[in-house]
Amino acid sequence: MTKEKKSTPKSPAASAAKVPIVSSAHLAAGKSAELSEFEFGLIIASNAFNRWAVRCMSAAGMKDMTITDVLVLHHINHRAREKKLADIAFILNIEDTHVVNYSLKKLLALGLVQTERRGKEVLYSTNERGRDLCKRYFEIREHVLVSTLSRDAAESFELAELARFLRMLSGLYDQAARAATSL
Repeated sequence: MTKEKKSTPKSPAASAAKVPIVSSAHLAAGKSAELSEFEFGLIIASNAFNRWAVRCMSAAGMKDMTITDVLVLHHINHRAREKKLADIAFILNIEDTHVVNYSLKKLLALGLVQTERRGKEVLYSTNERGRDLCKRYFEIREHVLVSTLSRDAAESFELAELARFLRMLSGLYDQAARAATSL
């Protein structure tokens, strides 16, 4: 007589854990459901970050800025060094320099940055008003966001590893974008 195996019913939590959380199930049907799940996490994290940065800038006193405006301003303020349009676009990984140029014109009109011409190059830097705004943004960020972190060694390590992983993946996505362009 053969013994029948009793199948252990799986808990709803165990069954749900195997179903990837994605926005596009047709993309999760391939070889890497985990990549699709990561991409969905990246989408919602990106939108949450963008919303946060724009609202933090608004709380700092500058309403009606887009996420690109906020990122460009912070990068221009970075290390108090003048920046060229092409370098800003390169560092922020923005392919269309016209998008960055539009933000630069907006930041100039808002009186947050200044320009200096050296030969054919135009260099951008934050002026006192731009630096003050970045400082207020920093203070609000410290109070509202950073204060919620535990700041223990494990959390710091995980954040650093996640940042490293995201930079590595950005290289893979850039390479895949170049490959897709040639198809």
